[in-house]
Amino acid sequence: MRPIAFLFSTSVLLGLMACGTDGDSGLPTGPAEGSLAWLEQQIIANPKDAALFARRAEHFEGIDSLRLAEADWKRAIALDEKSPQYRIRLGDLQFKQIRLPDAEQRFQEAINLAPDETAARSKLSELYLAQNRFKEAMSVANEALRLDPLNGSIYNLKGWIHRLAGDTNLAISSYQTAVERDPGLYDAYVSLGLLHAARHDQLALEYYDGALAVRPNSLEALYNKAICAQDHGLDSMSLALYDRIKTIEPKYPLAYYNTGYILLEMRRKLPEARSQFSHAIALLPDYTDAYYNRGLTYELEGRLDSALADYRRALALAPDHTDAAKGLGRLESKGMKVGPR
Repeated sequence: MRPIAFLFSTSVLLGLMACGTDGDSGLPTGPAEGSLAWLEQQIIANPKDAALFARRAEHFEGIDSLRLAEADWKRAIALDEKSPQYRIRLGDLQFKQIRLPDAEQRFQEAINLAPDETAARSKLSELYLAQNRFKEAMSVANEALRLDPLNGSIYNLKGWIHRLAGDTNLAISSYQTAVERDPGLYDAYVSLGLLHAARHDQLALEYYDGALAVRPNSLEALYNKAICAQDHGLDSMSLALYDRIKTIEPKYPLAYYNTGYILLEMRRKLPEARSQFSHAIALLPDYTDAYYNRGLTYELEGRLDSALADYRRALALAPDHTDAAKGLGRLESKGMKVGPR
């Protein structure tokens, strides 16, 4: 217990030092409400208030002090033995630490305390899924759905179970039901987009639009949609999406590389493509494919010395880069001395 007491005294002191003074009296104003120092003062005054220990546990989790967080969750449980939520939160923490048997026990305890609620069952299903215990995961998810048939999040979970178990058709069905039940389920839209894109189905674009309706600036959804559009020959749409990504996150190298690829392969705009590859390299100096493709723009313009430098750089980064090796072969056939490969 000594380290905890030391933490308390130190944090209270720091809180008092940081709180400032009252402008009129010059006296300390006290620690800010919700701060660690404030919580510890409240716990001293109300040592049997489980909610205060829960709030401090959340604070410790927020600063990655998981051992201290666990101690506080256990204290909250001891003070309020009938609360399923505290057991769920402790189970979440143990799940994060890959202490799966402990987490399973916490979730089971929460189910026993609140047999008509779905939260603990969803958590337990996720835990089984993490262990590839697909039948058990599905059984618990279905139990939760019997309690709450309109819960889109549980259908989303069923989608993941089917997907990881290898049944794509049932996964799609579950994800579709999920977004019907809850149109705000971003993850379900992305999953539907990915599954349809894997089938080369242009319907994926509509599902990515669904994800973007929920999170308009999602780089994940924007990039996935851009790749899908590119795969279907919708180059103008792809370029617009990559430009949007670059506006949101100027340091996103894939957006520059893929822009360059379209400008090179589809539009033969060599200087413009090279500029994009150079930008990608500036952001990611070991971007092997960007070196190769920039070299290709030089080769196509007859600037063979620059092409040689980029192909060599690509091979230095990835000695098995077939395209770069072929590039050197082409340069050699044009009379250049390319040296050892």
